[in-house]
Amino acid sequence: MIGNYISNFQDKFDEDLPWLIIKNLESIILEKIKILSEDFESKDGIAIHKTAIVEENAILKAPIVIGKNCFVGSNACLRNGVFLSENVKIGMGVEVKSSIIFDNSSVAHFNFIGDSIIGSNVNFEAGSITANHFNERKDKEIFVKINEEIINTKVEKFGALVGDFSKIGANAVLTPGTILMKNTVVKRLELIEQIK
Repeated sequence: MIGNYISNFQDKFDEDLPWLIIKNLESIILEKIKILSEDFESKDGIAIHKTAIVEENAILKAPIVIGKNCFVGSNACLRNGVFLSENVKIGMGVEVKSSIIFDNSSVAHFNFIGDSIIGSNVNFEAGSITANHFNERKDKEIFVKINEEIINTKVEKFGALVGDFSKIGANAVLTPGTILMKNTVVKRLELIEQIK
């Protein structure tokens, strides 16, 4: 699943916990930009592969890496550390914050992907989101559930880990700390809340 990819982002960190990678993602991306090939055009903390298409009016706030054959639609906003691998499609009006999105994944339009790691070949239909913060709680720390074990991430911003080939239906919501295994299908309008 996603664990295979994570090692590519932790050269400077001992921890390999996804929420700690996300917490340190801005500095990790800035280090990665320094060693990218000449196939990337880099300026002011933003690296875009020469084959990528970024439409007019997309907002890019460094640090960002946009990989080979990626597409970023008009009025999309990428901010606070975003890494798009290869063949990633970000539709119009999508906001991506502090996230890694792997090969061949698509985030259709009017979505929010926040503080998350999205595997390869994942599809987010229109309006589906990864919530990354518990606005309604006094205790904001996010817990995750792995193999029936509840783990305190000790962070207040963490969205989701979405396994390869997963499909997220239109207007579905993944609450903070959601972990979806490979090939998960989330129905349209579904709320995924693994810990209440």
